[in-house]
Amino acid sequence: MSNLSLPVVTEASYLTLHYRLASQGGEDIVTTFKESPATLQFGMGQLAPFLEACLLGLPEGTHQTFELPPERAFGPRNPELIQRVSRATLRQNSQLGEEYRIGDLVEFAAPGGGQFAGVLREIDEQGALFDFNHPLAGQSLQFEVKIIGIL
Repeated sequence: MSNLSLPVVTEASYLTLHYRLASQGGEDIVTTFKESPATLQFGMGQLAPFLEACLLGLPEGTHQTFELPPERAFGPRNPELIQRVSRATLRQNSQLGEEYRIGDLVEFAAPGGGQFAGVLREIDEQGALFDFNHPLAGQSLQFEVKIIGIL
């Protein structure tokens, strides 16, 4: 049987695969290799678009690791996304009596009804400093994939 008959990943593929996203240092962020493989419909947002882009055109049976610089992953860190939030705004977005600790991920209601989250960097009597960058922004990542089946 020649390799030409192997199905490849397209924009319309339904995939069964193992994948692992890891930090540059090799620490797992998410992995399916220790459990059952993931099944997903391409283009439905189950994987980030930059991860799907790595998969396009790969034949069934591929086991490969991609090195993704920040520009090809969650983007560079944006200093404008580090912002002060007043005590009043914090109270509006808190459960009664909620205590915050440095490093907490806090969700805020966005104008227009969405949600966005920031990591608490510092807090004082006037307010708090939050980092609204994606927690993986500015990081190089490893994306390992093993394509088991393509429909």
